[in-house]
Amino acid sequence: MKVYKANEIKNIALLGSAGSGKTTLAECMLYEGGVIKRRGEVESKSTVSDYHPVEHEYGYSVFSSVLYTEWLGKKINFIDCPGADDFINGTITSLNVTDTALMVVNSTQGVEVGTENQFRYTEEYKKPVIFVANHLDHEKSNFEQTLEALHETFGNKVIVVQYPVNPGLDFNAVVDVLKMKMYKWGPDGGEPEILDIPEEEKAKAEELHNALVEAAAENDEELMELFFEEGSLNEDQMRQGIKLGLIQRDLFPVFCVAAKKDMGVRRLMEFLGNIVPFVSEMPPPKTVDGKEVKVDPNGCASLFVFKTSIEPHLGEVSFFKVMSGKVKESDDLINMNREAKERLSQLYCVAGNTRTKVTELVAGDIGATVKLKETHTNHTLNEKGCDYIFEPIKYPDPKYRTAIKAANEGDDEKLGEALQKMHEEDPTIIVEYSKELKQVLVHGQGEFHLNTLKWRIENNEKIHVEFLEPKIPYRETITKIARADYRHKKQSGGAGQFGEVHMIIEPYYEGMPDPTTLKVDGQEIKLNVRNTDVVELEWGGKLVFNNCIVGGSIDNRFMPAILKGIMERMEEGPLTGSYARDIRVSVYDGKMHPVDSNEISFKLAGRNAFSTAFKNAGPKILEPIYDVEVKVPSDRMGDVMSDLQGRRAIIEGMSSEKGFEVIKAKVPLKEMNKYSTALSSITGGRAFYTMKFAKYDKVPPEIQDQLLKEYEKQQAEDN
Repeated sequence: MKVYKANEIKNIALLGSAGSGKTTLAECMLYEGGVIKRRGEVESKSTVSDYHPVEHEYGYSVFSSVLYTEWLGKKINFIDCPGADDFINGTITSLNVTDTALMVVNSTQGVEVGTENQFRYTEEYKKPVIFVANHLDHEKSNFEQTLEALHETFGNKVIVVQYPVNPGLDFNAVVDVLKMKMYKWGPDGGEPEILDIPEEEKAKAEELHNALVEAAAENDEELMELFFEEGSLNEDQMRQGIKLGLIQRDLFPVFCVAAKKDMGVRRLMEFLGNIVPFVSEMPPPKTVDGKEVKVDPNGCASLFVFKTSIEPHLGEVSFFKVMSGKVKESDDLINMNREAKERLSQLYCVAGNTRTKVTELVAGDIGATVKLKETHTNHTLNEKGCDYIFEPIKYPDPKYRTAIKAANEGDDEKLGEALQKMHEEDPTIIVEYSKELKQVLVHGQGEFHLNTLKWRIENNEKIHVEFLEPKIPYRETITKIARADYRHKKQSGGAGQFGEVHMIIEPYYEGMPDPTTLKVDGQEIKLNVRNTDVVELEWGGKLVFNNCIVGGSIDNRFMPAILKGIMERMEEGPLTGSYARDIRVSVYDGKMHPVDSNEISFKLAGRNAFSTAFKNAGPKILEPIYDVEVKVPSDRMGDVMSDLQGRRAIIEGMSSEKGFEVIKAKVPLKEMNKYSTALSSITGGRAFYTMKFAKYDKVPPEIQDQLLKEYEKQQAEDN
């Protein structure tokens, strides 16, 4: 295979809603470029992308597929991305390493939720967009309605390059207003017949041609002057203007295809080859320290791993983009994230499940290698002496979580390995082993996302698993002052155990003064703080421990043991077994025995005194509260507000942003369970939200009572 240069390589993300026909279009592009000998079909599970078992089972893309084709002496790398928002990982990954987005639109459906969601990411990453109206051969195809929806949603930057002459079951021709020709296909598609535009279409074609010329001219002052002087532009000038418009996101061309019949695909590829910007024409990527790295084949060799896949017979496959220089088979590189050496034992150009061995890849190109030992997604590999480290791809926060367990406890270790492998393949799957909740939690982008993960574990890994409702990480604290004392005494022959501790506990807040005199149960107790330990609790909040012992009633060497005993109870609060926080303890008296006192005695005395005091100090349960921001179309605003209020939300503000109403609220985590599913149902998938931890706050009394009863019942069952 030819070694392509940076000015011969184009990298494209293939986007669109589920069912828009991306995978079928990709199959056509590979076929037309000669990479495959026959076109596969989604229905017969024979496409080069969508080759994983779960994709065959469900009939939709779950993973992004790295593909390439060769056309007009150029290499076009493109990444076929899943259409469902739950698998947004593919879209975000692809837009980080490609330069243009090909947005496929189903002409029977028009602009769908997935179209809008993915377009927002092209805005965020400032990528050129080309719209491709597909399924024009379907009986319900409606190009005019689709075009109207594109204009309504994305504005007047949407410019027609082609329109269908006869959409529907008889579709076989388009008018191309850039070439000012009609393209007509036989029943098998493929190479078209290029004809003059029919008389009855000339007026419409001229009008759209003039609109395209004007849109192309607007992107360059010289072209605009030429346009005013000549009244038009030639094809080369139009190409120049369209390319500039694409790069600046001032122009979104519209093409027409019937991918299933291979109609319109060659002309689309010709446009991609001639007009879409090369890698070298786009803004250079930046390193973590803000340095721009030009796509220079003569620069130091550096590559960025953007995706990892686990293949049955190959093991771990690492997909990378060459950011600078050249990489060759058997090159020794340094993993800059791990400071480990790696050897590129084999290099491939990849077309889904088809791999072509190559000996060299140049800056701007995309390839794959296998059997890297220390390298994972988001890592940079460099030749010795090169210090580039590229920004890691950032993924959206999870929107859905569930607890997971193996049905057979003997499979726990295998399940852990399987979950780690799936996180490696999809970084938006986050696995959390919660010691606090005694659960394994899996976080993802939605219920659909995690149900697909469950299918893969059960069918690919042969581990039967159960999803459970995730527990809530409650906290416990106190609301008033209380005192307690406890004597631990044990005699069983020989040396015994003895320790007595008197303490006062209070709610702690930042900046509170040291205690001097405290009134507890009608009695004033004077305190003299000798020293203070402030424990920053790993679960949030603080424990402040004051040593107020005077006269030597407890030796200093036993104070750490008392603190240890208190910490044991802080780790398992008496109300629900949750972590306790924000408490100040003052140990002011006690007794010890010259022979029987030891650390274990004072640890037990401190723990029990603290437990007794805690129960008498107005204990309260705290729940995690999250800042939730929901972006919703205005016609669904009322429904979303009502649903939030039913979730004990406190609405903090509303505003408008880019066609959406924005609701900001504070919502208890307990009430956010399965919210992504509910929001999608309420709004038809048109709303989206983010959530971020805000604070802990007291639960309402009725919920505290409910939680206490549930904990008592659980304790009774466990005993």
